[in-house]
Amino acid sequence: MAGPDTLLQGMDTTKFVLILASQGVDFLLAPEGKVPLTRLDGRRVCLFFSANWCRPCRTFVPQLVQLYESLRTKGKELEIVFVSFDQDENRFNQHFHCMPWLAVPFNETLLKNLRDSYQVDRIPSLIPLSSDGIPVEEDLIGLIEDYGAEAYPFTWKRREELKAADDAKRRGVKLEELLSHEDRDYVVSRDSGKVPISQLVGKTIGLYFGAHWCPPCRTFTLQLVEAYNELISNGAQSFEVILVSTDRDQKEFDLNLSSMPWLAIPFEDRTRQDLCRIFNIKAIPELALIGPDGKTITTKGKNMISLYGAKSFPFTESRIAEIETSLKKEGDALPQQVKDTKHEHTLKLDMAKAYLCDSCKKQGRFWAFSCDLCDYDLHPSCLELKET
Repeated sequence: MAGPDTLLQGMDTTKFVLILASQGVDFLLAPEGKVPLTRLDGRRVCLFFSANWCRPCRTFVPQLVQLYESLRTKGKELEIVFVSFDQDENRFNQHFHCMPWLAVPFNETLLKNLRDSYQVDRIPSLIPLSSDGIPVEEDLIGLIEDYGAEAYPFTWKRREELKAADDAKRRGVKLEELLSHEDRDYVVSRDSGKVPISQLVGKTIGLYFGAHWCPPCRTFTLQLVEAYNELISNGAQSFEVILVSTDRDQKEFDLNLSSMPWLAIPFEDRTRQDLCRIFNIKAIPELALIGPDGKTITTKGKNMISLYGAKSFPFTESRIAEIETSLKKEGDALPQQVKDTKHEHTLKLDMAKAYLCDSCKKQGRFWAFSCDLCDYDLHPSCLELKET
């Protein structure tokens, strides 16, 4: 990881102005027309390298606009200057039309000098013109995508503060601090009801990261619903699941939640993205489990549910060890292979996450007697030994 000694050196506003002056440019473009370079005086300036032909750039611009307008509303002295990678002035104008900040005039030689001077080899790129800015090696775009306006003023210190805050939340904080956001102190149910987060304090919470468009998520949802319903029917009122959706739109989110008996973070709330970042979710489906004390039990709860279902509650290491010891004892008491009256081949003892018994047609889990020659599985309780 880059350290403070590798921070941007000399990439201040003065250097930027000198590069413009070398091409005889003494103004910048604003939505209202030309403005003098003095517009940058006293402000924290960032150069935004982007292009109209670049799809990731066009995707990122609305998020950057939201950040820019939010910070300006709060009185932050931030200025962004667009430096184009476009190949002609028409495309440059189309792209700049979507931006509320400044731009370097379209001049192929000048734009190339700026790209070379700041060693920009990928777009979109956002480079702060300050000695305490994020290093070139770091991804400021990713930082903004993760934290939004909270990333300001884009310094090394601020980035470390944000990461430390995430680490602290992952280790354990008050549930209200983890799940609430600005004016929202509730989660929602599939019937649009609002459940105060304060009512969930002291429960074991499963944060379910998933989306309806993802087939593995739909499969795991069925497993989780089965475990959830079993726990609730057995009186485990101290357990709750909260969907952290990665669905693509509100309609898809509503469809996803309609199949679930639990709660959800509202779709329009960026807390969903925050939780994905805090718990380092790189793939879905996944289940992060938080204990009654607010401390994270595991971020790999999906494996527990897939393997042990409701038996894994309350999801502690000691409980999993207890299950595995019990299963081993159960397996040791069963024969390794048998001949059953209902099947012509020898059946071998096998461990399976889940299977359908070919005798009683009911779902099975853990131990099964299976045939190596054909697709046949049998509950140990359905076994009828052939006489020898």
